[in-house]
Amino acid sequence: MGLFVVQHRHLEEKCPARDSQMAPMLLSHLSSENARKHGLAIKAEAVIDGAHTLYLIVEAAGKQDVERFMEPFAIAGSVEVLPASHCEIVVKRGFC
Repeated sequence: MGLFVVQHRHLEEKCPARDSQMAPMLLSHLSSENARKHGLAIKAEAVIDGAHTLYLIVEAAGKQDVERFMEPFAIAGSVEVLPASHCEIVVKRGFC
């Protein structure tokens, strides 16, 4: 399994948290059970207060799996999926 950091950004006026239909759908989409159905494990998630930015740390077989999983978020804004590594792996290989 690979490690990925996901960044989703949206404009304040497109904030899905304000949409009574989209907000619960996206929250349900991020559930551990649903992520597992898509072959992912969400290790952490956080929204930067006031910045309309969501970060996820995800384990998945590949970047494409994460991109497909994040498609519902692309409706509201941008989605960037970045390959990542655990700190101990970076230290062991000697570079970031």
